[in-house]
Amino acid sequence: MYINDIHILYYFFIGLLGLAVGQVMNWANARLENHEKVFCKEFFTTYLPHMRINCKVLFSTCIIYVLLLYFIGWQVKLIEYLILTPLLIAVFAIDYRKQIIPNRLTLTMFEVSLVFTFISGLSSLNVFVDRILGMVAGAGIFLLITLIGGAIAGKEAMGFGDVKLMGALGLTFGLTSTIMIAVISFLLGAIISLILLITRRKKSSEYIPFGPFIVLATFLVIFVPHNVMLFILLKIFTLGMYKV
Repeated sequence: MYINDIHILYYFFIGLLGLAVGQVMNWANARLENHEKVFCKEFFTTYLPHMRINCKVLFSTCIIYVLLLYFIGWQVKLIEYLILTPLLIAVFAIDYRKQIIPNRLTLTMFEVSLVFTFISGLSSLNVFVDRILGMVAGAGIFLLITLIGGAIAGKEAMGFGDVKLMGALGLTFGLTSTIMIAVISFLLGAIISLILLITRRKKSSEYIPFGPFIVLATFLVIFVPHNVMLFILLKIFTLGMYKV
């Protein structure tokens, strides 16, 4: 049986891979948020013998892995996204809980993206340049907002972890997709923050981490076709007046 020209067994095995990676990320997330090494002897002596299952991380990784295979297919980009996915889920979980994005996470994302940038650059100079521009745009936009917001508000408007994260994502997705991720993340941030304030789940004085919005926006850009996403954004920002 084939789904989207890919045998169903491949979906099964990549789902199992997602479960395995998700379980390891449970350990990694706990270590990273405390600024501890992930790969150490405690993984074998402490974690494995008393392993606890976090269904949210496990099944999130599993489902996203299966969707990536369905939407991306057997391409080099699939490998890059399979590596990126658990890192993004880690950003979401840690920033949501601790309001920090560990440097080790963003550095790993940058290192992975850099490798694939050079691989893509071997076949296309335009793709290589586009990725570099994406990195500059992603980090630049958020750095500018951080500095201006901090100067106006007198306090940190956005963490530098978000700046580093967008720089790493820009190196992965290129200029156009990075700008789209930035726009969608701000849109999601405004809508969800407003809902949290209205429902009194958060106070206006409380800090709302922005990393989860960037992660959600990134997955939307991965899975939703660009022409569809662009159409939706134009509809939103023109209050429905945009027509094809």
